[in-house]
Amino acid sequence: MAVPKKTHASQPCVIPGGFTVLDLKFTKNSPAAHQLFVKEHKVRLEKTSSRPLDRTLFVLNIPPYCTEDVITRLFSQFGPIQSVELKDKPGHPEPTEQKLSKYFTTKQKQGFSVGYIVYTKPSGVTAAKTHPQNVPLIVSTEDHPDAERKKKEAEQQEEDEEGWVKVTKGAKGTKVRPHSEAADKRALEKEGKKTKRKELLRFYSWQHRESQREHIAELRKKFEEDKQKIALLRAQRKFKPY
Repeated sequence: MAVPKKTHASQPCVIPGGFTVLDLKFTKNSPAAHQLFVKEHKVRLEKTSSRPLDRTLFVLNIPPYCTEDVITRLFSQFGPIQSVELKDKPGHPEPTEQKLSKYFTTKQKQGFSVGYIVYTKPSGVTAAKTHPQNVPLIVSTEDHPDAERKKKEAEQQEEDEEGWVKVTKGAKGTKVRPHSEAADKRALEKEGKKTKRKELLRFYSWQHRESQREHIAELRKKFEEDKQKIALLRAQRKFKPY
């Protein structure tokens, strides 16, 4: 009788620095996955009511197409969310300003960002950190408008019944090229390699800064311990029982 194989549960992917890797796909059938890096927010210098240490999840490498609404929808599967804050780079929370009308929105920079997700309970942070990498987060679904927009763009690039390929009109003086599956695939692969290189450089530079901060904290701790030792030695020298 053959021995049945043991099935191993999916495990989270944790990398140096304490970050958990989460795969992100624009659609369920997307061939490539983008990677997010998450960990619990533990910067005590930023201890504020808006970013509680036990309920705040820090997210790196958020792509430009992920708005606060998208991040809220994706990460709400781990637990109820109190607030989501996206920034160009890590730092102290900005002071609260007078809220603008819903008809006026501040101009957003198009680039990768970092996020601070505050859950109503600490279990939300724990669930996000233990999420397996092989279960990607899906941005565009049938219930979300992004899926319909992507579908329309794909339909515009399809060939008609007679085999003609629709050509995208370029600006004056620029060349135009037909949309073909092979050409689009090559362009996506080339762009994907560039993006991956940039993401790695951005992550390693952030990791280097994190290690420097930890090293400085260790030096300060050792300095305080040495001061206490010196004070103790001085007190022992002054003590003369005879």
